[in-house]
Amino acid sequence: MDTTSAERASAARGPSSVPRVQTCLWFDGRIDEAAEFYVSLLPDSRILGRTEYAETDAYPGAQDLTGQALTVQIELSGVPYTLLNGGPHFRLSEAVSVVVDVDTQAEVDRLWSAIVDGGGEESQCGWCRDRFGLSWQIVPRRLYELLEGPHGAAVTEVMLTQRRLDLAALEAAAH
Repeated sequence: MDTTSAERASAARGPSSVPRVQTCLWFDGRIDEAAEFYVSLLPDSRILGRTEYAETDAYPGAQDLTGQALTVQIELSGVPYTLLNGGPHFRLSEAVSVVVDVDTQAEVDRLWSAIVDGGGEESQCGWCRDRFGLSWQIVPRRLYELLEGPHGAAVTEVMLTQRRLDLAALEAAAH
């Protein structure tokens, strides 16, 4: 039996008696494109549902948005997010970022390149921003152990010099 996106989104939210927490990310357009890109990055990711702007006079400028996406609900590796096409009033910033813990340098490199290529930008210490303005932290899981180890200060010092995290250099600093 085929289900609608609303039914899938409702089922993903779970029982109504259980609170569900998710993050809402504010965009100024292009949320369908962003949603497709984000779910392509990580396994166990999918688009759950989509709502559209309706023709209304309640929101200034909404007439120009009729039929465009208002929200897109997604899961990234099982974590729910709502993308909101809210207009230019608020901008994404590093104050909110998506942290992705990975096992290998190859995964760091793959995700970093996918996010930065095509209009994104590098930052420091494993942070980067995609072409839509969302900040990401691509972190090898091993980094947490290295930072907590006896040479954590040396690892931190090396990490602070890196943009894309280099696990081999971080490992070397720990020895």
